Amino acid sequence: MSSNPLHITNGNSLTDYLLKLGLATHDNTISWQETLCVGPTVEDLTSDEFFNTRKTFFKAFYDITLSRTEMNRELQKLNAISEFTEIILWFEYDLFCHINMVAVISLLEQKGIYLPIYLVCSGRVDGEKGLKGLPELTPVQLKSHYEARIKLTVDDIALAKRIWRIYCDNDHNLLLPLILRPSSFKYMSNCLKAHIKRFPDTRSGISTLEYNILKLIKDNTIKSKHHLVGYALHYQGYYGYGDLQLERVINLLDLFFREEDGILKLNRKGHLALGHQHNYQKEMNNTIYFGGARCLDYKFDKQENKLIKTAVHVN
Repeated sequence: MSSNPLHITNGNSLTDYLLKLGLATHDNTISWQETLCVGPTVEDLTSDEFFNTRKTFFKAFYDITLSRTEMNRELQKLNAISEFTEIILWFEYDLFCHINMVAVISLLEQKGIYLPIYLVCSGRVDGEKGLKGLPELTPVQLKSHYEARIKLTVDDIALAKRIWRIYCDNDHNLLLPLILRPSSFKYMSNCLKAHIKRFPDTRSGISTLEYNILKLIKDNTIKSKHHLVGYALHYQGYYGYGDLQLERVINLLDLFFREEDGILKLNRKGHLALGHQHNYQKEMNNTIYFGGARCLDYKFDKQENKLIKTAVHVN
C-alpha cells in the first residue's frame, strides 16, 4: 500500500510553503490555527464546551469571533481518516507550538484515530545561529527535516496526552516531573520550563517574559509600543508568541514605563520590578488563564522551582 500522509501544520504560512514545495496538497493538509498556550482550555477538544470556552476567550481578549463552521471545515479531513496511512505533525521548538501539538495528539485519540504519527520539528540548525521556525528554513533544509521526521512512540504519545490533561487542569506543578522525562520531543523540557515561568515571580509579581520585556526597554532605544513588539518577537526565547499575544503582555506592563521624548523609558515602578524590590502582581491584575490555571492564582517561586498559591487568592 502506498503512503498517503495527512499533514497537520502549525498554521497557514507553513501550509503555503509545503504546497509551494510540493511536499503536501490542499487535500491532505490541515492548518492548525489555535493559540492554546493562552486562555482557558478544556481537555475534550471535540466538545461544545471547548469551542464555547475558546470563543468567549477570543472575543473578550482579542475581539475576534471564532467560527465553528470554519473550524469544522478545516478539521473535516479527520472524518475521512481512512484515506490516509499516517499523520505528519509540523510543529516548532516553542511553547506556542508545543501546547498546540500536545492538543492535536490528544484530539487524534479523542476521535479514535490511531495511525502512525511522525513529527517534523525545527529549532537549532547546524551552522546557523539562533532557533529557526519551519517557514524560516530554506527549501533544502525543510526537505531535510521532512526526510528526518521522527516516528512518535507509544510513550511519546502518552506523554503528550498527559501534558495536555495536566495543562487543562489547575495544578501545573504536576508538569515539573515531566521536564526530565526522556522523549522524542527535543524541546519539550525547555517549553515546560518556560511555561512555569509565565506565572508571576514571588518577588516582583511579573513573569520571566514580562521581566525580559522591561529589560529590553531599559537596555535599548525603543520608540513605541509597536517597536517594542518587534523587539519582543525577536528576543522572546522559547515562548513563540505572536503579535496579538505580545501586544497584550505589553499593554499589561503600561504601569512600568512611560514615553519621554519619543523613547520608552522605565519609571520608578519599572526599576523596582526589575530589581525584585516590590511585588506588583495584584496591581497588574492579569486575568489570563493558561489552560486550567489562572495567572492571578499562582506565583513562581524561583528558590523552590515550583508554583505556589497566591496568598490573597487562596480559598
